[in-house]
Amino acid sequence: MNLGEIFAGVALPEALAPAVAAMEIAGMEYDSRRVDAGYLFFAFPGARTDGRRFVRDAIARGAVAIASESEADAESAAPWVRVTHGRQALALASRNLYDRPDERLGLTGITGTNGKTTTAYLVDSVLRAAGRTTAMIGTIEYHLAGKVLPAVNTTPESLDLVRLFAGLESAGGTHVTMEVSSHSLDLGRVYGLHFHTAVFTNLTRDHLDFHGTMEAYFAAKAKLFAGAGAPAPLFAVVNHDDEYARRLPFHPRTQVFWYGLGPDADLYPRNVSSGFAGLRFEVQFGKLRFPVESALIGSINVYNILAACGAALSYGIPPETVSRGIAALEAVPGRFERVDEGQPFVVVVDYAHTDDALRNTIAVARGLKPKRVITLFGCGGDRDRTKRPLMGRAAAEGSDFVVLTSDNPRSEDPLAIMNDALVGIRRVDVPHIVEPDRAAAIARAIREAHEGDIVILAGKGHETYQVLRDRTIAFDDRAVAREVLRGYGYRK
Repeated sequence: MNLGEIFAGVALPEALAPAVAAMEIAGMEYDSRRVDAGYLFFAFPGARTDGRRFVRDAIARGAVAIASESEADAESAAPWVRVTHGRQALALASRNLYDRPDERLGLTGITGTNGKTTTAYLVDSVLRAAGRTTAMIGTIEYHLAGKVLPAVNTTPESLDLVRLFAGLESAGGTHVTMEVSSHSLDLGRVYGLHFHTAVFTNLTRDHLDFHGTMEAYFAAKAKLFAGAGAPAPLFAVVNHDDEYARRLPFHPRTQVFWYGLGPDADLYPRNVSSGFAGLRFEVQFGKLRFPVESALIGSINVYNILAACGAALSYGIPPETVSRGIAALEAVPGRFERVDEGQPFVVVVDYAHTDDALRNTIAVARGLKPKRVITLFGCGGDRDRTKRPLMGRAAAEGSDFVVLTSDNPRSEDPLAIMNDALVGIRRVDVPHIVEPDRAAAIARAIREAHEGDIVILAGKGHETYQVLRDRTIAFDDRAVAREVLRGYGYRK
């Protein structure tokens, strides 16, 4: 494919010279380490470094052309293509290079603050129950036609996304389910992609270190429903009970399925039964009613299941298949995931890392009627400081005992982070301790538990590492909890 074909539809400050447009391109990269002979290299500013610093390296590795928002490097030996918006250009060029696979795949995008991962797992499970070969892209890991790949970002760069789509298509796949982060929408990673179905879970305080305000955060999420650089989605599956959802800008072409807990929604539950064994209820959708059973626990998962049902119905999947797919998902890593070594109390690990998510997780635990709820949590460093006291207060208001510890402190002092959260805890008269060593804190939380209690280890969920100031270490809440429980003599 030549450069003219690759840049078709891409905004350029000036037209390509005929000789440059005719250049044949073997591939594309934005990481100079992956450049090969005959490649086009995209050099644009990143979160940690500027790709323009690596132009010479890319050329040395075989790049024959450079694309950038910046003026040409006088020392560049390769043709320099100016683009108006680097990541939007990368997204559109990627689609051109791989012949727009998103237009042939059933693409479901899930956005919101909480519930994206669980909803994605549920939708993918239903699609596979329907016999589809699928891909799933999200926070925990990527799935591609039965293979599991490590997740680098919740939503990868556009070039990596389109490559995954092309790989799925070559494997005979038909559907992609992906979490769409607010960062990816703002940065243009999903620009130009054709979504069949867009799902909105909820919006609560998060990522204000990046977006600045809740309005900016909401505006980023709303781009998925307006169709950023592409037609608006054919279907939108939206949480009727969320105040921000009612402000979304739906296109006239988009058919909206509202889901919620009450009969004023299009999809709502009837006869909900909830317990340690999971959830059981009927989904009402117009005149259609069908049963669902799930091993997932708590009322928050009623929302996630309804969202997944709405997405599945947007593809015309029969209700009995939807029910089978929901039942097939036994657990989602790090989402109210039990650590069971036969102890007489419950230990769960959850990814809750905002005040709203922490309240929801504690509410799920309360719904199981424990004697006490013991909550361990920490706050991440180099992130929105304003949510730390809010998380502290959420933990204190919902729990009988709180253990404040470290999460991923990154470049910040863990004690300073904990002091921010402690402000919120101290507004509530609840017993609490402060232990910066997370392993020791987990041991302390478990030691506090008695028969009939629930211990929540919140914040890190599925993560198997802890990010410190100078290094990243192996750390898995589940493994540490299991080791502590076995140290007390419990064995399943």
